[in-house]
Amino acid sequence: MEIQDKMIQSTKEIFSSMVMMDLSVKEVMTTHGVLQDTITGMIGLAGTHKGVLAVHVPYSVALAITSSFLMMDVEEINDDVHDAIGEVANMLGGNVKTILSENGRDIDLSLPSTICGREYSFSSDKEVEKIIIEFDTGKGCFLVEMDLEK
Repeated sequence: MEIQDKMIQSTKEIFSSMVMMDLSVKEVMTTHGVLQDTITGMIGLAGTHKGVLAVHVPYSVALAITSSFLMMDVEEINDDVHDAIGEVANMLGGNVKTILSENGRDIDLSLPSTICGREYSFSSDKEVEKIIIEFDTGKGCFLVEMDLEK
């Protein structure tokens, strides 16, 4: 099974079991445009594989994910939304570490962090292999991106 297939499987499992949302894959791509009204949760990878795993979620979808994850209505982008999207990135990062690692000790993960804004770009200053998967939640779409240094 290729990395992108495992990323799809891991993302679907996390959303099904932890966020209580069923996902479908809309598209697999290698680039995306400028992110608008979006929150990004990310985790850095270091060791035998270096790179970043990021989850780019438009505000409206982030509110739906956070509401479902916390089982309460969330109506504005606040610390709960940042924490929820950061935790989604953290769970996905843990799964990616398992996918890429032989024994779990050769890759370290950073702490999750989030950024958000009306309009921003997300890119690496290194030459990377990109896998970007667009998922549909039924309440909107979001992207899971993995950039690994070549």
